[in-house]
Amino acid sequence: MKKIIKTLNNFFYGIWNFIDRKLIVPITKLILKMTGNVNHSGKKFENWLSRPTTLLFISLFLAIVIFVVVDQKILMLSESSAEVLTKQPVTAKYNEEAYVIEGLPETVDITLIGSKTDLFIAKQSPSYDVNVDLTGLKPGTHKVNIKYNQSASTTLQYKVNPSTVTIYIYPKISKTRTLSVDVLNKDKLDSKLVVKNTSVVDDKVIVKGAEHQLEKVATVKALADVKNIIKQETGITTLKDVPLKAYDEEGNIIDVEVVPSKVDVDLEIASPMKELPIRIIPKGDVAFGKAISTIDSSETTVTVYGDDEAIGDLKYIPVEVDVTDLKEDRQYKLGIKKPVGITSMNVNNLTVTIKLDDSSDKDVNDVKIEYRNLGEGYTVQGLSESDIKVSVNIKGVKTVLDSIKPEDITAYLDLKGYTEGTHEVEVHVEGTDARVGYTAKTKKVKIQIEKAK
Repeated sequence: MKKIIKTLNNFFYGIWNFIDRKLIVPITKLILKMTGNVNHSGKKFENWLSRPTTLLFISLFLAIVIFVVVDQKILMLSESSAEVLTKQPVTAKYNEEAYVIEGLPETVDITLIGSKTDLFIAKQSPSYDVNVDLTGLKPGTHKVNIKYNQSASTTLQYKVNPSTVTIYIYPKISKTRTLSVDVLNKDKLDSKLVVKNTSVVDDKVIVKGAEHQLEKVATVKALADVKNIIKQETGITTLKDVPLKAYDEEGNIIDVEVVPSKVDVDLEIASPMKELPIRIIPKGDVAFGKAISTIDSSETTVTVYGDDEAIGDLKYIPVEVDVTDLKEDRQYKLGIKKPVGITSMNVNNLTVTIKLDDSSDKDVNDVKIEYRNLGEGYTVQGLSESDIKVSVNIKGVKTVLDSIKPEDITAYLDLKGYTEGTHEVEVHVEGTDARVGYTAKTKKVKIQIEKAK
């Protein structure tokens, strides 16, 4: 406060010096100059004006005039002005253990009106108190006034926007929910590591709030962020004070109180791996009259890392090579695409050499038809002998074809989506040797699907 008073004293002292230098002294000099240009009869006036008492009275008169002007707030310093304080936090006084309040704004804008001096003093105040006293109000709908308290000045006028709001008071109730753990930023973990399991000491939490809000809570989650792991290695890592959030069915955060608000989460970090063969799969047809005689690859196996489920489903890693209209031997530089769920591989590129020779073909008879993707609770059978087995034409280099046996060829029907009844279904054929082309001579067969007894 002493600094403010000293600042104001210096301010008004500066104004007085300014008036003395810029107004009183120039007027006095002007009068003296004018009297020097008049005749001798003006000497008496000049002598009167030159007296110290005369100048003192003139200065006093001008000072009184200046004082009146300042006092009447004609100067800019004393004019009324306004200052807007935006986004001032609102606090509410009520029993937080018993009630939940809705409709109260988090912040308001305050417009202060008064002299610039008062506004300056008010802005130096360390805090603004904007509050609503809800003490004694019962559950229901209420219209309340938002008040602003500023003890630094009592001469200021103020306006709060909004100044009046409608609030809703609800009884606070509690319910128990099961806690689950969500792992965030998994891609920030070392590519050879995965979070295999998560656990907390107690998976039961209490949610508190209005009944209509608690009904929306579908799940409560601990958000474990792997970016907070200091040392990434296999084993058990504990994340301290992981925040809890309540969500509805659509994944939106519900504003309710969760007790406790934070928990410790144990993360089991592992490095599942598996060595798999690389299978080169030619795509397209080579030039007419030609067939693939050999496929050589610089890499035959690859070690993959990822979650257990993804690794368990893999039998090999496919690498496709486009051989459309290939007429002569060729070498390819290829990249290996990571399957879904695989985070890292020890081999990412390889070189494939494909050699050609003259093409021939032959038929393989009595290849038994298999059934895939049949719905649960159904059985299937072919309607005739020709609907159970098919002949397959294979095309390739003669020395390769001579080594192909019926058990190396698979004919199958994809029955996904099929239900009871008689159906005519397309026959698919595949084989173990990628150098050979496989074509079913019977394009479709008839089957009967029935419910299992």
